[in-house]
Amino acid sequence: MQTPEEQNHSDATQADQASQPQDAQQPEGAAEQSQEAGGADQVVASLRQELAAAQDRSLRLQAELENLRRRHSRELQDLQKYAPLPLVKDLLGVRDNLQRAIEAAEKLDESSALLEGVRLVVTQLDGVFQQHGIQEVGAVGEPFNPERHEAISSQPSAEHPAGTVTGLAQTGFMLHDRVIRPALVMVSSGPPEGN
Repeated sequence: MQTPEEQNHSDATQADQASQPQDAQQPEGAAEQSQEAGGADQVVASLRQELAAAQDRSLRLQAELENLRRRHSRELQDLQKYAPLPLVKDLLGVRDNLQRAIEAAEKLDESSALLEGVRLVVTQLDGVFQQHGIQEVGAVGEPFNPERHEAISSQPSAEHPAGTVTGLAQTGFMLHDRVIRPALVMVSSGPPEGN
């Protein structure tokens, strides 16, 4: 048997031992809770990053879709705007032939009703061209523009500075802002060398 002091000491030791596992469990429980909280924070941070990335992708896709719509709309407008281009190219040959017939008849000094009729047809055709946005490319007296003119010769000219169109061999045409056929022109190379 134990003396009362030994028993008190034994009870205190047992109480200490009993309290130690609880104390030890509390820090472990707190550590587990803190690990769980840290893990939850990581999950939340990861989900936020994924959400931000998804929102960024969504915005980029929306912008790309809007750009695609605009490009498609622009291409559709261009297609409608320049749809008559093949027909116009074919009609320009007809107009040229009518113009040559008028010039040939004028050289023969004929002023018949047939010549007047052909002139009216050319005038009417030019009016239809204008209604549909087809215009002649200006030439004589203008600076040479390689986008609108095609030089077939170069000659000195006292009247025109170098790089200026001095003569027209064939009229050029544009449909809106697109050249259908460049004007065939003669270009000044500047004043003759003797002057």
